[in-house]
Amino acid sequence: MTKIAYFQCPAGISGDMCLGALVSLGVPLEYLTEKLNNLGISQEYKLRAELVQKNGQQATKVHVDLIEHHHDHHHHEHHHGRHLPEIEQMILKAGLPARAEAWSLAVFRQLAVAEGAVHGIAPEKVHFHEVGAVDAIVDIVGTCLGLDWLDIANDAAGFPLLYCSAFPTGGGTVRAAHGQMAVPVPAVLKLWEMRSCPVYSNGIDRELVTPTGAAIATTLVREFGAPPSMTIKQIGLGSGTINIPIPNILRLWLGESASSQPHFMDSQETGTNLETISVLETQIDDLNPQAIGYVFEALFAAGAVDVFTQPIGMKKSRPGILLTVICHPENLLACETILFRETTTLGIRRTTQQRAILEREIQQVETKYGTVRIKVAWHGKAENRSVANIQPEYEDCAALARQYNIPWREIHQMALQSWQSVSS
Repeated sequence: MTKIAYFQCPAGISGDMCLGALVSLGVPLEYLTEKLNNLGISQEYKLRAELVQKNGQQATKVHVDLIEHHHDHHHHEHHHGRHLPEIEQMILKAGLPARAEAWSLAVFRQLAVAEGAVHGIAPEKVHFHEVGAVDAIVDIVGTCLGLDWLDIANDAAGFPLLYCSAFPTGGGTVRAAHGQMAVPVPAVLKLWEMRSCPVYSNGIDRELVTPTGAAIATTLVREFGAPPSMTIKQIGLGSGTINIPIPNILRLWLGESASSQPHFMDSQETGTNLETISVLETQIDDLNPQAIGYVFEALFAAGAVDVFTQPIGMKKSRPGILLTVICHPENLLACETILFRETTTLGIRRTTQQRAILEREIQQVETKYGTVRIKVAWHGKAENRSVANIQPEYEDCAALARQYNIPWREIHQMALQSWQSVSS
């Protein structure tokens, strides 16, 4: 099964909310602390978690407590001045798990690119102000460590199979190093622009998405919007700091992908396998019928399991056809693209259904005219399974019928008889 995750952020996202959601999902605080201490910052912070109530809902709040060293007044200024190269060196020297290291570097790089674009300077020159402080390093590297620990699967590019909802914009102003800033702050807007993120306003005029939260999401997330098709296994709840009219909670859904492989559920009653299938359908009343044959071929080439049409009556009594495509969820977009490209349709309905399928295999039999493949379907489980259906392959029978000028039915009959004599 492929492990995937979805960030649902009705109240926005910040680095500490990410950490809270991960700890809530079982990532041990001791593990995070042990790995983070390899960055050489163990003297500068303490990590602790507690369960808090937000508008009556319980969630995990992770605190990054900075340790003030009273004898050193310049200590804190130093942390407002770490540059990207220095942070990258800290990460590279820390001996982190490979994925956590790569992801952490990518998030900091993305954040520096955005901050640099805002101030008109190169990413390397960015002074991590609020963000360069220890808590940002802990938030970003800690989040990457946690996602790696949860064992979320990788995509082809080595990033986690992570999805995220649209972002609430927030509003109002926030105090920063340079005085008051409008929310969303410039770095967050720049990160949204870099990834073309979907956003909406929930009417709450506070800072809901922080630069750290936005950098984590825009770097590591594959797609923004509705949740992917998935089986939910566990939900992590991470609390933010401020109090707002809705619970200030980030929800991290952990589950298994519905589409990366045939997801067979065993249905004991019938001894068949249940699988998830996508069904596309559209009705068409203004297309040259010759185009339909072409569409059929293109759809099968794109991996459709079955395609069929039915005659229907449409508005103004026009005769039309209902075109239905059955495919595995992972081929849905390819099939839909073909329908839009090759037909006049303006809309395609999609549903997800379960189908029970018999176990099947292809066997070969010899007839006196040649070899014919036979599809055999079984009922029930290994020991007591029975043959439910046997069907010689149409094309094989047709080829022999043409070659020897014999009726197709005879070849078909012969193939069945050979199969029965062999398997009895």
